[in-house]
Amino acid sequence: MDESVLEWLHLKNVTRAGWVRAGVEQPESVAAHSWGMSLLALKLCPDDLDLSKVLSLCLIHDLPEVRVGDLTPHDDCSTKAEDERAAMLEMAPFWVDLFDEYEAGNTPEARFVKQLDKLDMGLQAIVYQRQQDVSLEEFLQSAKKRIADPSLQALLE
Repeated sequence: MDESVLEWLHLKNVTRAGWVRAGVEQPESVAAHSWGMSLLALKLCPDDLDLSKVLSLCLIHDLPEVRVGDLTPHDDCSTKAEDERAAMLEMAPFWVDLFDEYEAGNTPEARFVKQLDKLDMGLQAIVYQRQQDVSLEEFLQSAKKRIADPSLQALLE
């Protein structure tokens, strides 16, 4: 058995820290967030982008959080980039190029996936607000500020 595969699956058990901090009951896991992004990618990926690459970026962009945790802007993130890359190199070195591409945001696919990251967060905030008595306006506003594509931003209205 390849132990790294089992480690990757622990992403299902890493709870999204922002939702915990905001008081959301039974918040999603990081893996659920990656799945949400992937589903959005299947529906919304522009024809001129490589869907396979977009899906790959969605699936691996938060994989290092298995080791470093889900850090938010409210945490000390001074070494986040270095810690996540080091974890990626140890856990899945064959995907480090994809991880670097996402982090750099230097391809159309990576820029699209970064917007999907925020779109999924914003849509999940809407879901939680409808299900629970909790205000998540800060998450919606953050998502709206970081999504440049008007068609994606319109989904948060």
